[in-house]
Amino acid sequence: MRIILCGFGVVGQSLVKLFDSRAEDLYAKYGVKPRVVGVFDSKGSAVDSSGLEFNKLVEVKKKFGTVKNYANTKNSMTGIEILKNVEADVLIETTASNYKDAEPGMTHITTAMKKGMHVISVNKGPLALAFPSLMELATYNQVMFKFSGTVGGGTPILDYAKNSLSGERITSFAGILNGTTNYILTNMATGLSFDEALKDAKDKGYVEADESLDLDGLDAAAKLVILANWIMGMKVTLPDINCTGIRKVTTDDIKKAEKNNCSVKLIASCNKDLKVSPIEVSNEDPLCVNGTLNAIAFTSEHSGTQTIIGRGAGGMETASSILRDLLDIRKEIART
Repeated sequence: MRIILCGFGVVGQSLVKLFDSRAEDLYAKYGVKPRVVGVFDSKGSAVDSSGLEFNKLVEVKKKFGTVKNYANTKNSMTGIEILKNVEADVLIETTASNYKDAEPGMTHITTAMKKGMHVISVNKGPLALAFPSLMELATYNQVMFKFSGTVGGGTPILDYAKNSLSGERITSFAGILNGTTNYILTNMATGLSFDEALKDAKDKGYVEADESLDLDGLDAAAKLVILANWIMGMKVTLPDINCTGIRKVTTDDIKKAEKNNCSVKLIASCNKDLKVSPIEVSNEDPLCVNGTLNAIAFTSEHSGTQTIIGRGAGGMETASSILRDLLDIRKEIART
């Protein structure tokens, strides 16, 4: 399968390492031979229609901070130019999520779809702002659009709700969808102030470059949009979410919750309305997980409430979800 990779940060690099380490196994088990024909990062690109060397890509990125030094001819093609000029079967979109206009990811995805390429995205921006229209565009162009890594990283939350609970009607769900805020709130419960807990999370590399994505609940709200559309069949976008972050949570709030045998958690919920806000959750509730863990509880008509818990973030975890999507696409192609 010929792949164009837009974005070559932690996730993109983890993905090519995964391709490299599992090359034989992927071919033997699934008949898949991933061939990356183009990579784009914020400073340049690397293109080779016969396939780029995985190890060399990672080494060049590490040494120069960009893939454009991969070949002697320094390549300054943009992601859009690669998509328009290089033949490929799948676009994997891993550029940073942008909740203002979703660029450049939005244009990468729409360009690929119009060209008849299947798309895997772990970039939440385009889905948060235009989920319904992107699904329509995929259907119109008869391409597959996969995004299991956008919610829960390596934990297959979207697959579980869609496939394991198929035949059931999910009536509502609620969850901790952002590991960073959960880590901060967990630390505040040990006596740290908000500022101290935030500094610790930053020191460990858990906080997004734009901290408002975590602290103001935007990341959780984007994931809520994806879940509501995909699982509940809604047609909603980011402005439909009632969103409150954790900046105003005080140590007094944490202590008050403790007296009630509860913990303060940033919960994204889809019941009668869609909202993200810090609330008290009983310590007995399976949803009440600590550290950077994510958890989501699905309530269905007949089988009651089921909770999935797992690691939400991490380069290799997210790369494994991309690989899962790629194998799904391969399976679908083989069927037709």
